[in-house]
Amino acid sequence: MAPPQTQIELYTSGTPNGQKASITLEELGIHYEVKKIEISKNVQKEDWFLRINPNGRIPAIVDRTSTPDGKPREKRVFEGGALMLYLCEKYDPEHRLNYAYNTDEYWEVVEWLVWLQSGLGPMQGQANHFYRYAPEKIEYGIKRYQTETKRLYQVLEDRLAAQSKTADVDGPWLVGDRMTIADIANFSWINWAEWAGIDVMPFKNLHQWSERINARPAVKRGLDVPEPFTMKEKLKSKEGEEEYAKHHSQWVMKGQEADRKKHG
Repeated sequence: MAPPQTQIELYTSGTPNGQKASITLEELGIHYEVKKIEISKNVQKEDWFLRINPNGRIPAIVDRTSTPDGKPREKRVFEGGALMLYLCEKYDPEHRLNYAYNTDEYWEVVEWLVWLQSGLGPMQGQANHFYRYAPEKIEYGIKRYQTETKRLYQVLEDRLAAQSKTADVDGPWLVGDRMTIADIANFSWINWAEWAGIDVMPFKNLHQWSERINARPAVKRGLDVPEPFTMKEKLKSKEGEEEYAKHHSQWVMKGQEADRKKHG
């Protein structure tokens, strides 16, 4: 079945949360336009964007695809997990990235999405902050969030090990017999493990799963939205690592200071 004619705008930046949205769009093979959000300039806090996402975060989409009977429409969707579910419900009738609504597998996908949004994402995000961005190195904060992130990696490792007992040659996957948005969402953070100072290699199944996902052409395209993904290459040298960290820490701390002035 040919992809539908879509008119979708993706508001994003090159972060784990942004990449899971662009990877989903690329895997579905549907048309979308990229609107890069300059987080370093706090664009996500501007009034026009807050009308799309009141929380002032990426990713978000505006879907102006006409209804089946040709009527114009405009639907905003914010929060990565909600966005991924929406895209599958609207534009994945063959269930390539999810399962049919209300099946056991469908709800398992939702479970792993919520698990990512409420657990792995926030915890690894804090590990990133204390390990890379904090103006002073607080050992307690670094160890606290790196340890919790590793615990969550072990949850994924155990799940994949259990799934491997019944997986075909392409698996294992988090749910059922195919890669779903649950895999994409969790992969988007696992793929940034070294940025949090964490080594994935001890987690054998998780590492192999991540490598399989990384090798997919649509994933490669999605990682390079809205600009080429260079983190892994930068970390190959001390100079590159310092340059990348300096650039990102500046906008993180700038945004934090803006929030402190407004809400502190």
